[in-house]
Amino acid sequence: MSDLLASAVDGSSVAVDAPAAASPIGAPTLTWRDGEILRDGVSHRILAGSIHYFRVHPDQWEDRLRRLAAMGANTVDTYVAWNFHERVEGDARFDGWRDIERFIRLAGDVGLDVFLRPSPYICAEWSNGGIPFWLSGRVAALRTSDAGFLAAVDAWYDELIPRLVPLQASHGGPVVAVQIENEYGSFGSDSAYLTHLRDGLRRRGMVEMLTTADGITGDMIEHGSVPGALATFTFGTGVARAVELRREGDALMCSELWGGWFDHWGERHHVRSAASTGGTIEELLAAGGSVSLYMAHGGTNFGLWNGANHDRVLQPTVTSYDSDAPIGEDGTLNEKFHALRAMFAPFHANELPPIPASPRRQASATASLEPRASLLELIATLPVTGDISPRPRTFEELGTEDGLVAYEADVSFPAEATLTIDGLHDRAVVFLDSQAIGVLERDGETSLALPVDGGAGQLTIVVESLGRINYGPYTGEGKGIMRGVMIGRRLVNGWAHRLVPQHAPTSTSSASDASDGVAVASFDVVERLDAWLAFPGGSKGMVWLNGFLLGRYWKIGPQETLYAPAPLWKVGRNEIVVLDTDGLGSTVEIREEPSFGETEEFIGS
Repeated sequence: MSDLLASAVDGSSVAVDAPAAASPIGAPTLTWRDGEILRDGVSHRILAGSIHYFRVHPDQWEDRLRRLAAMGANTVDTYVAWNFHERVEGDARFDGWRDIERFIRLAGDVGLDVFLRPSPYICAEWSNGGIPFWLSGRVAALRTSDAGFLAAVDAWYDELIPRLVPLQASHGGPVVAVQIENEYGSFGSDSAYLTHLRDGLRRRGMVEMLTTADGITGDMIEHGSVPGALATFTFGTGVARAVELRREGDALMCSELWGGWFDHWGERHHVRSAASTGGTIEELLAAGGSVSLYMAHGGTNFGLWNGANHDRVLQPTVTSYDSDAPIGEDGTLNEKFHALRAMFAPFHANELPPIPASPRRQASATASLEPRASLLELIATLPVTGDISPRPRTFEELGTEDGLVAYEADVSFPAEATLTIDGLHDRAVVFLDSQAIGVLERDGETSLALPVDGGAGQLTIVVESLGRINYGPYTGEGKGIMRGVMIGRRLVNGWAHRLVPQHAPTSTSSASDASDGVAVASFDVVERLDAWLAFPGGSKGMVWLNGFLLGRYWKIGPQETLYAPAPLWKVGRNEIVVLDTDGLGSTVEIREEPSFGETEEFIGS
């Protein structure tokens, strides 16, 4: 499968000078004692905000970091998404978009410390919680001391950690804190696993302050903490409870103060007011605490990197990760930004950096969306993967990460027969010969009636992974058809599989009257600027801009526009390709303002 994010940018690494060392090599810059964090022995507050390098185009990293510094933060907090770097086992990549070292050095260059969170699992509403699909496909006991899981973690850390060690503050870099695991107390109770991670970081040369992060219950803190690491908290509100739960001698820190929230398809867009966010941060600071705002700048789940939750039903996350953050998805600064800038300013000895100019955007425009091939016509051009198998294979068995897989089998069926998919993960459009006969969804309808008089034909089931679960006991589960397809009580055998690649479907010059499938549009622009793209009338699709997979749209909302960052545009002709499984619209629009859908005030607990 092509690596679209890596190919979207130049693969070279840009060196940025790191700040001078403040501590002797081998001595941690930050420590904690008697309830406070110390920096080289002097009382210190961490005023951090989360920015994920993997959710921001690398040409925009510096801009977003400068906006964070202008907000008054002294630290940037970022996860390291394992599956973003090692999509293929044994091929860990750190070039282009994956150049984590460059991101860290840029942070130091703009005057920010770095709070690094490189744990094997990150949650983050990111696909599979950051764990590679090839690992979760073969190891059931994720995030434990299972030998197979630890062996993979150790191999990954052997690649990753040596790159990060020279970037620690004790070596002259900006990294001042490192998180061991993420909200483990709400997942498991394997203390040997946490110890293994802690010791592995130290053994590989990480000397800076270690942390854990968990919710505000005693059980979570008990099972998520490990000796030698500062136990920090995650919450939307709950400062008083965190003060009660703080272990003796520990400094008070909220590693994720939820100033906004993410969105699922089919829900409303979640927002949190500046007054509400600021009130909780003010309470935390008044209690002597440190803070990391989650998110300071949310960015975008480009491609198919969005995760999903499962709370009785699957809840896939939308493409946008704006999260109602102070720094919007395109860098726009809102009321929350200005409120926090005023709140953080007194903690700085010098004036804050000037506020950067507002981002510029493409002017509004409309282009016709011209069909090129139906969904079945596209599938017919794709090769069959592997041999015919008795039962349908999962995505993991097929070696595919996400997206679409077409399952094909010849069937015959009696009158008044019913087709059932047993273990559908996650959504399927079902065809009999060339006719679409229904849509099935996990946790919804998984059966449909076949033509009432009976018959025979080729059955094609196009299954889409809507997002790998990133939180809770279902993290790591598989995608595709997990068990089988039945007509009545009889299993259908003899399956062929065609994988729909994640690169843009090849467009041809021939027109088509297809109502679903592939369509193209083009825009001529005179300058490379940000834009918001909308697809009125479209049903459920994936969108490529100049060959780069921006993400998905879905008519159920709430998100109505996709962010198309300036670096992806070209002066002159730009091509938009859409693959819609359900029903194409007729136009593509450039809009000057985003639309995230109907809003509701929401505070994470």
